[in-house]
Amino acid sequence: MQKQNRTVYFLCQSALIAAAYAVLTLAAAALGWAYGPIQFRFSEALTILPALTPAAVPGLAVGCFLANLGSPLGPVDWIFGTLATLLAALWSRSLRHIKVRGVPVLAPLPPIICNAAIIGLEIACLGDSGFSMSGFSLAAFLPNALYVGLGELVICYGLGLPLLYILEHVLQKNSHLKTLFPQN
Repeated sequence: MQKQNRTVYFLCQSALIAAAYAVLTLAAAALGWAYGPIQFRFSEALTILPALTPAAVPGLAVGCFLANLGSPLGPVDWIFGTLATLLAALWSRSLRHIKVRGVPVLAPLPPIICNAAIIGLEIACLGDSGFSMSGFSLAAFLPNALYVGLGELVICYGLGLPLLYILEHVLQKNSHLKTLFPQN
């Protein structure tokens, strides 16, 4: 495949993943599940995609940023949420080769850890006057990290890992789809 075509594929994949992440987050937001300490973002199932394609890394980060533009937490969520998603995507990408029975079972773990830690910190530092590190307390951080992490665990392993399994097996059997998801 020519370099120009690879770039076009990469950009298209990233854009589609960003759009899917944003739309799925907004669907969860409509149910009151997307923002705050208890989150069940359907979009987090997509955080396994870096195990399939490098285009998922920027796609997830951009999608998260776009979705968080609607967050009631405002600019602090744009920064912390996007950072958590970007770090998790990079980390998931690095774990793609660790497989059990052909499935990269550790790929969903980084979003759980990054979101629990970073979003837990974000929520723990929010007060009446906005975000401040001086407002941090371990007593506020631990339950928030636990709630965010549990929501991530349910979505990433309950929806994301089965999605990854299905996608990998579909890609193995369909040579036309393999060209859309080059394994580089």
